[in-house]
Amino acid sequence: MSIFKSWRSYHYFEKAVKRKNRYIHDSNVKDFLQAVLETSKSRIEEIKEGSILWRSQLGHDWEPYSEGKEHIDDFPCAFRPERMKPIQNSSSEGRANPKGIPYLYISTEMNTAMAGVRPWIGSYISMAQFKLLKSARLMNCTSDDKGNRIYLKEPEPGKREVAVWKDIDKAFAMPVTSGETIADYASTQILAELFKNNGFDGIAYRSSLGKGHNIMLFDLNAADPINCALYEAKKVSFDFAQISNRYFISKYYKK
Repeated sequence: MSIFKSWRSYHYFEKAVKRKNRYIHDSNVKDFLQAVLETSKSRIEEIKEGSILWRSQLGHDWEPYSEGKEHIDDFPCAFRPERMKPIQNSSSEGRANPKGIPYLYISTEMNTAMAGVRPWIGSYISMAQFKLLKSARLMNCTSDDKGNRIYLKEPEPGKREVAVWKDIDKAFAMPVTSGETIADYASTQILAELFKNNGFDGIAYRSSLGKGHNIMLFDLNAADPINCALYEAKKVSFDFAQISNRYFISKYYKK
C-alpha cells in the first residue's frame, strides 16, 4: 500500500507541477498521486439521482414588456436554462477544469452558490435549481481536522495522511481570484483528472464562502436546471484575521 512520504507531500507535489514539469511527472509526483488514490477509499460518497443542487451565474437576461403591439421597455430577468450550463468544449481555467474542458460546478446550498460568483452590492445573480439526472460517485476532498499542526519531524503515517488531506481540502476550497494564473490551478486540476480517470463522477469540496459543499461534476449532462430566478445582492460583509505581526515604520512618519 502506498503512503505519503511526508506530512508536507502536497506542498512538494504542488511546487513540482507548478515550477518543474506540468504534464510529464517524475517518480515523486507519481508516488504522491498513487498515495492519494490509496488513502481516498474511505472518502467515496454518492449523491442520489433526483437530488436538488444550486448553480448561479453573475448577470441577467432581458424580458421585453409590451402593451398590445407596442414595446414599452425591457426588464431584467434570470438567464434562460441553456445559459445556466457551461458551453461544451468552451471554458476558462477553473479550480478543477483546464481551459476548454468544462465541468459543472454546483452547490448544496443556494447562498453558497451565490457567494461563489463574488457579487457586489447591486449585482444581479441568476440562480438555478439543478436536478441530478443520475446518481453520482464523488470523491469527498473535505477534511474534518481543524487544527493547525506543524511537525518538526515526520509523524507516523496516519498523521501524515491527515495533514496531506487537510492541505488538499484547503487547495480546493481556496477562493478563486482574478489575479490567478494557469499555474495556480495546476495541482488541483491534476487531482481532479486523477479522480476522473479512476471512475469518479465528480468531486465534493468545502466552500470557504458559505455553508454546505461545492460539487464539481465531470459530465455536463449529469444534471439539468429545473427553474431559474433573478436575485440582487443587497449586502456584502467581510471578516478579517491578522496572519502576520511584521510591522515597519515609514521614514515619513513623525511623532
